[in-house]
Amino acid sequence: MLYKKGFCDLGFAKLDIERKKRRGFSEVVFCSGKTRAQLKLIIKYLIKNKQDLLLTRLEKDDFVYLKRYFPGLKYNPLARLGYLNKRTPFKNTSYVVVISAGTSDIPVAEEAVGTLEVMGQRVIKIYDVGVAGVHRLMQYLDILRKARVIIVVAGMEGALASLVSGLVSCPVIAVPTSFGYGANFNGLSALLTMLNSCSPGVGVVNIDNGFGAGYLASLINKI
Repeated sequence: MLYKKGFCDLGFAKLDIERKKRRGFSEVVFCSGKTRAQLKLIIKYLIKNKQDLLLTRLEKDDFVYLKRYFPGLKYNPLARLGYLNKRTPFKNTSYVVVISAGTSDIPVAEEAVGTLEVMGQRVIKIYDVGVAGVHRLMQYLDILRKARVIIVVAGMEGALASLVSGLVSCPVIAVPTSFGYGANFNGLSALLTMLNSCSPGVGVVNIDNGFGAGYLASLINKI
């Protein structure tokens, strides 16, 4: 292992230990495709360099293994997120709303929520309020209109993001999910619907990317 200017070279990975200075939060670890030995070493040197720790797409068995070496490690099984600590929420009163269209979309929504909480954001969750029963969403209109930014997580046809954007003045981050029947094409139909939103102010992240939505919402809410 070698320390170089701005990063820590582990051979198989180069940890960007200056990212926190640039972006306000440390490098986040995407766990899929990494071995347990690699994850263990990455976590060791992130902690050694006083970095924040957030692990995405962390499977339960891998968490159990890692917790033997890092007893403080916590886990959100629904979101598949591992982390050491949630930051104390910022003193500003602004908050992020995370909406799921259906119950099946909740794991992706929880990835966004977990990311936001680890990054110190205030979050309000509103789940299972999709367009098939839009009256459910209308019960929360006051909360929506006071939000700094809203994340909308939806599969099937993905229409909820446009609907929400038409009701509020803040930015809306749309997250298509891979949940749906055959013509959903594993989230592609929802992605295209969100990209073709006729309501301005909607930004779209990748399919099932709750982490990316949470990270972006955190940056917006800190402005």
